[in-house]
Amino acid sequence: MVSKTKKKASTKSIKDINRRRWRRKTPIKNVVAASSAVLSSIHRRISKLLTKLGLTRLSSSNRKRNSYKILKKSAHFNFQQQDTVCKTLLFEDSVENSLLPPSISNRKTIFLDLDETLVHSKTSPPPEKFDFVVRPVIDGEPMDFYVRKRPGIDELLEALALKYEVVVFTAALKEYASLVVDRLDRNGFISHRLYRDSCRNVDGKLVKDLGFVGRDLKKVVIVDDNPVSFSNQPANAILIKPFVDDACDRELWEIERLF
Repeated sequence: MVSKTKKKASTKSIKDINRRRWRRKTPIKNVVAASSAVLSSIHRRISKLLTKLGLTRLSSSNRKRNSYKILKKSAHFNFQQQDTVCKTLLFEDSVENSLLPPSISNRKTIFLDLDETLVHSKTSPPPEKFDFVVRPVIDGEPMDFYVRKRPGIDELLEALALKYEVVVFTAALKEYASLVVDRLDRNGFISHRLYRDSCRNVDGKLVKDLGFVGRDLKKVVIVDDNPVSFSNQPANAILIKPFVDDACDRELWEIERLF
């Protein structure tokens, strides 16, 4: 009888032995063991992904001490490249060379011109009335621009941002326009900015070609005071009256009501 018992015990599989060990553990030990197994699995998957991307490789010695490894700074890897990697992983179907990053929402997009649509700017001498001054350096020379906001601009940006993706698309230089938009958009209502370098030169004229923005043209509108700007997609445009200094101007209120 003894020999038969020993034979039966010897035929038990590894699964049976592991199952008995699992039952002998306390509930806390079981939870710890399960968590450790999950973390090990995640660690292996992350290691494989990072190795494929060529960003880092975890050594066996570091594995024993830490579950991670800090990426070293490299001249061949910067945050712009990191953003590109992230976009490639998240948005495999994105259009190459589009002016905007892929949209992560189903919102429609409204492109707003800057000068004479949202504001009017003037260099020295200063006008009688202005809201703020920006001092960009253009071609190595600092310049003063006295900016007047169009009536209703603050309310328009806040209202549009609730329902739409708002993008400023201007033919102005980035050195100047970025400073103006910074002052206009203290609350972050504007999702993206496009400057002169995003325009196309067509017969010596700057055109804002919406075909390169990476958005469905059925869900895109541009508001601009210059018909040349939207000459490639006139059906997607709303022509607005140019603004200079009229304190009674109501155009932006009408745009808000329209949308």
